[in-house]
Amino acid sequence: MTIQLDAAVSVLKSGAAARNSGDRIQKRLENVQSFLANDLLAVEKALADLFGQSPEPALSASRHLIVQGGKRVRPISLLLSAKCFGPTDEPRFFEMAAVVELAHSATLLHDDVVDEGMVRRGSPTSRCIHGNGVSVLAGDMLLIDGLSRTQSSAPEMLPAFINTLRRLVNGEVVQLRGRTELDVSEETYEQILRDKTASLFSFSCRTGAQMAGANEAEQQHLADFGEALGIAFQLVDDVIDYDGENTGKSLFADLIEGKLTLPLVLAIQKNPSLEDLVAKIHGGDGSVVAEVSRLVVESGSCNEVRARALDYTERALSALNKLPSSPARALLEVVAREMTRRVS
Repeated sequence: MTIQLDAAVSVLKSGAAARNSGDRIQKRLENVQSFLANDLLAVEKALADLFGQSPEPALSASRHLIVQGGKRVRPISLLLSAKCFGPTDEPRFFEMAAVVELAHSATLLHDDVVDEGMVRRGSPTSRCIHGNGVSVLAGDMLLIDGLSRTQSSAPEMLPAFINTLRRLVNGEVVQLRGRTELDVSEETYEQILRDKTASLFSFSCRTGAQMAGANEAEQQHLADFGEALGIAFQLVDDVIDYDGENTGKSLFADLIEGKLTLPLVLAIQKNPSLEDLVAKIHGGDGSVVAEVSRLVVESGSCNEVRARALDYTERALSALNKLPSSPARALLEVVAREMTRRVS
């Protein structure tokens, strides 16, 4: 199984270097590198355990996605949140870090079916290889495994995990509804954003803190950090759809799939005639995609969304700074800044 430990650690270290951290922080990052890598290795092993329990072809469909790696931001957030209050050398921490990655992977498998996605992380999607039905069932399998692991490793987190899954599904339903009932309000966008993306980040951070013995106030600070981090993460992803040639993501994919994103919402507020063009895209007319994309970029809305992402990053850091200083907290700060810096 491919383990992208060096890539994960290098994301954290390069973020600190990019903001010209002092020698003290750089040394902390070097000291943390070892235990972070070991933790991520344990998470990858926990994820690999899935592959000895599942039937084919759902096994191959889920493995195809998971072994490609990804940023592992959610497991990293959970583990570092826990490390703010103590060690994470018990298997239950690695199991729950795997759970949040399983939930994220399940949503990607389902999203690719709903969106008729062709490429994910630079490779053909599971649906292209195994078909839509198998991909849906593979996603279901990951969710069931995540629920089972939660019940075994951290049963106290089960109600919160179920509620998070409910929010993930609700966000997807509202987003899917928008393809036939065009709604370009910021309120609808924010509902999708908070449910579909921010909820799992918030759950990841709160879970790590709660499992490590943090009090209720400390748990809430990390939940707030995770929510703001998730919002900033998604806002940057929205900008990448219009202005991300060097990110590995296909340009205009969200627009072509009819997804509501903030750059588009803000551009329509400035130029209402755009709504008619977007309606054509929703109706299956792809000939106007390039024109809509150009108008969105020219409207300046991408810069506005970048500014909002930076604002949410600062909100995340404000919540984080309410916790005692520690190497883990320093790394969480780097994660937050690096995720926003994906597009400059």
